[in-house]
Amino acid sequence: MTDPVKFLLVDDLEENLIALQALLARDGLLLHTARSGEEALELMLDNDYALALLDVQMPGMDGFELAEFMRANERSRHIPIIFVTAGTADASRRFRGYEAGAVDFIQKPIEADILRSKSNVFLDLYAQRRQITAQRDELAVLTAALQDADQQKNRFLAVLAHELRNPLAVLSSGLNILERASEGSSADRVRQSMRQNMLHVSRLVDDLLDINRIEHGKISLQSQTVELQQLLPTALDLNRLGIAEGNHQLIVDVPDAPILLEADPARLIQIISNIVGNAARYTTRGGEIRVDVSREDSFAVIIISDNGIGIAPEKQARIFDMFEQSNSGLGTVGDGLGIGLALVKQLVELHGGTIGLRKSLPGEGSTFEVRLPVKS
Repeated sequence: MTDPVKFLLVDDLEENLIALQALLARDGLLLHTARSGEEALELMLDNDYALALLDVQMPGMDGFELAEFMRANERSRHIPIIFVTAGTADASRRFRGYEAGAVDFIQKPIEADILRSKSNVFLDLYAQRRQITAQRDELAVLTAALQDADQQKNRFLAVLAHELRNPLAVLSSGLNILERASEGSSADRVRQSMRQNMLHVSRLVDDLLDINRIEHGKISLQSQTVELQQLLPTALDLNRLGIAEGNHQLIVDVPDAPILLEADPARLIQIISNIVGNAARYTTRGGEIRVDVSREDSFAVIIISDNGIGIAPEKQARIFDMFEQSNSGLGTVGDGLGIGLALVKQLVELHGGTIGLRKSLPGEGSTFEVRLPVKS
């Protein structure tokens, strides 16, 4: 709701203030009154006014002196002033009023139509100024967001170039070796390396396509009744090479009673394998990765934890944002484009579930929890 516009009415006579209020009253306009210049200055300390109507002839501080004080103060110098006077409107008097900062004079007795017409001009000007200020602030926020998005895009492109260059370099070198290789064992090792890097590139491209499909609402789940325990080995097997290369110990704990879900099997495997892959990637050699599955009421709960590098507290709120990555603490960033957890979050939510970071401490590891509704 928009705050009302405020006018300040200053006159030492109560009956004059009541008359001004009656003439100016309208929806969206708040009228403040003061019986002296000192009282008016106090009100200006706490309020922003679109117009001040000042009686010229007041005991003590008259209207001209009040206007001079207003112009000397940073907070009130922008307020338009209309003097209301019952005296003669000679040239010298008007000159002093305009010199003090007046924009207009109104002669008593006041003509209602003239007063309303003139005050409406300043009411509209103030509303326009406030709208421009709001648009300026909104534009500043949008500009900052665009600058941040541009920086994220640049970081993403740099990581993408790095991620594609490395496996392609391996593939190129492998082809050169195969062209010269004469020993079968050497050729087998090269082929295995090439296959692994091809899978890595394919996975990067698949993640990019999935993010694009989800953001444009073009991804749909091929849901069916699945048993979580049966899909789990496939999801874990996708990270077999990464776990083996890191010499990690994988511990899996699942209940005997089947947990049935209404889910897309391929996407469910993708969810679990992405989180486990992150755990393997950000755990130092010889670490431990745990996958614990349970059922709590109407939800299947999958908890994936590691004793790896953990996530810095200041980054934990952004880990599910696009292109966010955790630094390994060793001067390198884990391979990937920083879209894995963002993609996982969207896939989990498409299934009606939730994902969260249960806890994470630098140097002690991280624990993620996925909750998916079980088939009723």
